[in-house]
Amino acid sequence: MGSSPNSKPKVVRGAAGYVLEDVPHLTDYIPELPTYSNPLQDNPAYSVVKQYFVHIDDSVPQKIIANKDSPRGTHFRRAGPRQRVYFESDEVQAAIVTCGGLCPGLNTVIRELVCGLYHMYGVKKVLGISGGYKGFYAHNTIQLTPKTVNDIHKRGGTILGSSRGGHDTIKIVDSIQDRGINQVYIIGGDGTQRGAYRIFEEIRKRGLKVAVVGIPKTIDNDIPVIDKSFGFDTAVEEAQRAINAAHVEAESVENGIGVVKLMGRYSGFIAMYATLANRDVDCCLIPETPFFLEGPGGLYEFAERRLKENGHMVIVIAEGAGQELVTESMQALQKQDASGNKLLQDVGLWISQKLKEYFAKQKTMSITLKYIDPTYMIRAVPSNASDNVYCTLLAQSAVHGAMAGYTGFTSGLVHGRQTYIPFNRITEGQNTVVITDRMWARLLSSTNQPSFLIAKTAHEEKKKEEAEEMDSFNL
Repeated sequence: MGSSPNSKPKVVRGAAGYVLEDVPHLTDYIPELPTYSNPLQDNPAYSVVKQYFVHIDDSVPQKIIANKDSPRGTHFRRAGPRQRVYFESDEVQAAIVTCGGLCPGLNTVIRELVCGLYHMYGVKKVLGISGGYKGFYAHNTIQLTPKTVNDIHKRGGTILGSSRGGHDTIKIVDSIQDRGINQVYIIGGDGTQRGAYRIFEEIRKRGLKVAVVGIPKTIDNDIPVIDKSFGFDTAVEEAQRAINAAHVEAESVENGIGVVKLMGRYSGFIAMYATLANRDVDCCLIPETPFFLEGPGGLYEFAERRLKENGHMVIVIAEGAGQELVTESMQALQKQDASGNKLLQDVGLWISQKLKEYFAKQKTMSITLKYIDPTYMIRAVPSNASDNVYCTLLAQSAVHGAMAGYTGFTSGLVHGRQTYIPFNRITEGQNTVVITDRMWARLLSSTNQPSFLIAKTAHEEKKKEEAEEMDSFNL
């Protein structure tokens, strides 16, 4: 691995508390680079556009809720074509790589990067790096043209292949330099974007004219700042099939329980939105809010009550929920995969077994439980119409940014506007469900499930009061 990124954020301040968290530019470390007219001004596709190019000062606010005394706050540079570009079409040698786990829309992003470079800017030399980061120094490449990528958006997965780990900054940049690559498009999650940040830093240190551009990919929707990540809408939609199947199974028998485990290692967005979209879910469990099984207000009590009321129930649980309950071994909690992600115990199987054991022990109610894990089915499907449009916007914005000389940034949507976001902001943390937010409250009101955190606190306080009363009585 290369050294950690050490560049200072590029910040521009203006009147009334305006702050622009700007992205790096090639001219920051290579002064007096020549510029060229943007070929889009002669492109028939753009002839009907009133304003070809984005104004140099256009920016998008990070927060749109304000009052009359609020400062203007943090902004990001607006994405889009610029009047002057820093690459001639013939000199561009672009490379595209996909890293990490699969996600709906990967092939669509690859297709739109290739077609955007080719049709908008006349770039004919585009390499696909096979097998993730290690493909750079394993010399695994394929030539990409609009013809070879024409219908790949109809397929799931990635035609380039992917892998976790394998990041060696020095080897990767050596390969970029040796091959004459001057635009690198890196598609991946937070770990991949951190790797892209290190690649950008090494390239800047060497003074190379190479634009490094990230396109955020995480099916869990856990990348900060951006509105959502591509593939998320498809995942929520595909999850409906699993939840519907669980509901059919549950309501077809007496005291039927359907348990569905969905993706969400640290963030429960898929589980939350799939639950809200479905309306047949009785309980949604996510990593952001602890739950407990036994006692007043616990899951056992709620399940028993719901079965008595309705005769069946459906539970949706994110893969990262309840991990502290699943394992007693701290050693198991510390195990990681090649990308540095914590290896999780199968909470779906665990909670299914716990529910079976509880009702078998109670002997008051016989249940039939069906467990469905659609994880890999959801990851492997092609993106839906909404995600296809979003992938197109992300890819074209990335191409515009690279041609304009911007580097060290991620292309992302902020409040419905395409923006360029510095790598350091994308990699500084994770986006998680805020359980004090209105969206989680909407879910609780939809499922009518207990807020286990509140119930547990109330139960513990009551026990504490009873203990104090006993102590005072004994005195």
